[in-house]
Amino acid sequence: MPRYALKIEYNGAPFAGWQRQADQPSVQGAIEAALARLEPGPHTIAAAGRTDAGVHGLGQVAHCDLQKNWNPFRLSEALNYHLKPAPVSIVGAARVADDWHARFSALERRYLYRLLMRRAPATHQVGLVWQVRYDLDIDLMRDAAKALIGLHDFTTFRSTICQAKSPVKTLDELRMESVKTPGGTELHFHLRARSFLHNQVRSIVGTLERVGAGSWPPERVAAALAARERSACGPVSPPQGLYLSEVEYSDPPFSE
Repeated sequence: MPRYALKIEYNGAPFAGWQRQADQPSVQGAIEAALARLEPGPHTIAAAGRTDAGVHGLGQVAHCDLQKNWNPFRLSEALNYHLKPAPVSIVGAARVADDWHARFSALERRYLYRLLMRRAPATHQVGLVWQVRYDLDIDLMRDAAKALIGLHDFTTFRSTICQAKSPVKTLDELRMESVKTPGGTELHFHLRARSFLHNQVRSIVGTLERVGAGSWPPERVAAALAARERSACGPVSPPQGLYLSEVEYSDPPFSE
């Protein structure tokens, strides 16, 4: 059975998350249903990472096994036809080795979080950003974020229902950039690691927002991390600002 890697973009708003659900729409379910239109029978795809309800994908990666030898371009075109009108798009497809795995072959994952600082209600960005109607002190947030870089026990910043075997993770990058937009400013958080805990990114962003708003001193973030207690975390930011932006592999399957 030939194995194919799929690069996937999606708007997470109408879905209960990536993972297939018995009674709710999911991104995985939409793609598996499209695959069944191409080749009869049940299909199960595996992804580089599971995203929660409302979280978006810019560069999610999954793999599937098919009976037919598909031209990768034809496969992506056929899937996109059958995915309509769901806000899911196959932006790349490639034949990969039989033992290649979207999750276990991945070297790192990158997330983007978009926070819009603007008093006027958002229009075009609704459902795509977290909007706050006040300015944040980005310098204070950057200062606080330094404590989170590196190898740490991130118990404070993971969901109580997280299924990871260990809360110890290495956060390789946590970078913030300010981007001017009409009538406001977007703050982009770029996070990079081999793997993340459940709700880790949203917990970090929500906590740093409290620093930027002046509710937390920067040093409280380091203290929260050291506490290793979920109760020490700040509020969890909403899902609509979060994007799985990229997954890295030693031998990238998709040509640029």
